[in-house]
Amino acid sequence: MASQRDGVRRNVTAWRPPIPGVLEVFHARFTEYAYPMHVHEAWTLLIVDAGAVRYDLARHEHGTPHDTVSLLPPHVAHNGSPATPDGFRKRVLYLDFSQLGEDLIGPAVDGPDLRDPVLRRRVAQLHTALARPGDELEAASRLAFVGERLRAHLRPRAARPARRDPVLARQLRELLDERVVQGLTLAEATGLLPAHPAHLVRAFSSAYGIAPHQYLMSRRVERARQLLLAGRAPADVATATGFYDQAHLTRHFKRLVGVTPGRYRTST
Repeated sequence: MASQRDGVRRNVTAWRPPIPGVLEVFHARFTEYAYPMHVHEAWTLLIVDAGAVRYDLARHEHGTPHDTVSLLPPHVAHNGSPATPDGFRKRVLYLDFSQLGEDLIGPAVDGPDLRDPVLRRRVAQLHTALARPGDELEAASRLAFVGERLRAHLRPRAARPARRDPVLARQLRELLDERVVQGLTLAEATGLLPAHPAHLVRAFSSAYGIAPHQYLMSRRVERARQLLLAGRAPADVATATGFYDQAHLTRHFKRLVGVTPGRYRTST
């Protein structure tokens, strides 16, 4: 939604995705607008894609250049305003306490701006996944890794080598195989296979060289190919194989096969 008043340009998109732990996704482009001091009940995870933001948190001034991830804790007042003449473009996630506990508020106040290229890339990838209906397993998996890395920044500890867990990986693969069409959320998987979400995803990826969401999509595409060769229409195939809609099928099918479902169906 775009608007302009008093020479101030505003372009805002917000939604609540069906991903446990994410209360809101907020994308905005502002020129001269400045936020007054305010508080949130949730964690504010912020990346800036263009321009820069300056803000005050707990009576200290901070900034958010494009290579920084900013994590503003709940219940602590902050403001925000453009730090460059052309304003700023930002992407924000509001996370609940299932992702970051109240015990981490103090460390976040002390160091809200994180210079971490890997974290910055993962947060951007998470935003991309959250914007695509039907990719909820990918979004939840990416959120698990983002949360893990944030907690490591706020609660540093010695790095530990990744622990392989082939039994857990096999159990998750069997669950995915049983639910190719129905699908499986990360919350359901961790309920059936008691394990931390990040460990579950990492164990699977380590064992099979592919993330759980990629495995599920490849199994769906495999089924879709057989139905297309049998003469089914792409729209029907999308429904029959668990995709959100035909566009969702087309995106993953083209990525894995190299052509659209329609082209594949007429190639034989």
